[in-house]
Amino acid sequence: MPRAVWNGAVLAESETTEVVEGNHYFPPDSLNRAHFRETGTKSECSWKGTASYYDVVVGPDVNQDAAWYYASPKPEAANIAGSVAFWKGVQVEE
Repeated sequence: MPRAVWNGAVLAESETTEVVEGNHYFPPDSLNRAHFRETGTKSECSWKGTASYYDVVVGPDVNQDAAWYYASPKPEAANIAGSVAFWKGVQVEE
């Protein structure tokens, strides 16, 4: 089962991730919300739309903008609406 881990903490775990461009997108209900903090960061993807970001927080350590999601993606990416993907050293284990 895919799971996202950083600094020894399991951030998300789900049997039903969507893989897009090599990234596992975890459904919102699979997140351990204690490790996520909203940021004001946004980015644009030409075919997915506007991404929003979370800082990943484990104890005193903060991995800035290490998780992202598309709250209202373009129709071509509707399958990942609200789901969260990771980078910046977050390990996704399969």
